[in-house]
Amino acid sequence: MIDGLIDTLLLKPYNTRIVVLGVMMLGAASGLIGSFLLLRKQSLLGDALSHATLPGLGLAFAAMSSLGIDGQYLPGLLLGAATTGVLGILFVLAIGRTTKLKDDAAMGIVLSVFFGIGIVILRLIQNIPGQTSAGLESFIYGKTASMITSDFVLIAITLSFCLFVTFLARKELVLLCFDPSLAATQGWPVLFLDLLLMALVATVTVVGLQAVGLILIIAFLIIPATAARFWTNNLRHLLWLATFIGAVSGWLGASLSAVFANFPAGAVIVIAAASFFLISMLFGKARGVIPRFLRQRDLRRKVGRQHLLRSTYEILEKSQKERPLKNLSISLHLLQQHRFWGKGELAKLIRQARIEDHLERQPSGELRLSESGFGEASRITRNHRLWEMYLIKHADIAPSHVDRDADLVEHLLGAEIVHQLEAELALTQATIESPHDIQAETTPS
Repeated sequence: MIDGLIDTLLLKPYNTRIVVLGVMMLGAASGLIGSFLLLRKQSLLGDALSHATLPGLGLAFAAMSSLGIDGQYLPGLLLGAATTGVLGILFVLAIGRTTKLKDDAAMGIVLSVFFGIGIVILRLIQNIPGQTSAGLESFIYGKTASMITSDFVLIAITLSFCLFVTFLARKELVLLCFDPSLAATQGWPVLFLDLLLMALVATVTVVGLQAVGLILIIAFLIIPATAARFWTNNLRHLLWLATFIGAVSGWLGASLSAVFANFPAGAVIVIAAASFFLISMLFGKARGVIPRFLRQRDLRRKVGRQHLLRSTYEILEKSQKERPLKNLSISLHLLQQHRFWGKGELAKLIRQARIEDHLERQPSGELRLSESGFGEASRITRNHRLWEMYLIKHADIAPSHVDRDADLVEHLLGAEIVHQLEAELALTQATIESPHDIQAETTPS
């Protein structure tokens, strides 16, 4: 068993090599095109298209049978599937552009109606004399093991075509996905680009019918792209990563199906892709659940530390008239009264601040800023006040709506406006401390 698995994963048997490499290339093409569908927020379009191919399969079988041709002739079946698939896409576009229905409603209508028509046609063609429709059901669930060299070549051409078109029209397709209105105002042929993307989807879907079937091809179009989205916010990286995940999912699923005879290839391929999705959802660097939880936890700690240090510094300011401030001890009671803290929150923040060497607990039980903590508290308070003043005076935001969280204001504002804000802040503080003196100085004689 182990030797057979290793030989399969290394693509040593010829038939396995044809099947696995073919499915890998199909997964790569699906991941690439599926990325644009994801960005276009039309991921279900592949589902509507795949179901719309079913009537074409039945009609092509009937047409070839009536002409005396083998009804199972694969190129004819794929041509029929492509015809009704494209027709389904045109119906989706027509419904979206001529009515107020949204794309998801249009896709749901086309998906269900075409699939229902396809089921009826498959039932009717069973009575054609001299022909048997046995095997057409394989296009619903896929029949990867029956792939031959011609199928492999067709998939290779499909991947090459998708890569070529994507390379030539990547910027235009990206603009279409993110802002079709802007693309239209700049003079780009939005309808043509939409049709081009639909043509790529149709090509991948029709070619993938033989490998994973019309029901599961949608997973090949959606899952690699969504899995890649958890890892990056860079579009170029997204395209390459989705292509890679699609290829590896195809390789792993087809290999396991070849080793374990009772495993249906299409289903195993989708399960392999779903495994990548689960891993990406949990550990993806950009949007994964665990990294996002860790970032939010670190942010909460940072904000809590800023609140604690700033509150301590503000208490020192209130208790002292002279400048510069002296780093004196303050009671825990004053700190609790200065700001509303949740139950146990203040104790946790103090414990963390002591670990970070920002606070020291005196023998009397009072708290005192350490040397590094005093400098950090002064910096945080200054940055917060500068940011608050900028929002009020330059961003025209009401003081009651200014956020209390401080940040590195010098990272957001230029040096010139920081100096200006510092001067305004110094004047404001001087006015608060001695308003009569300032008024006397500023009153003309």
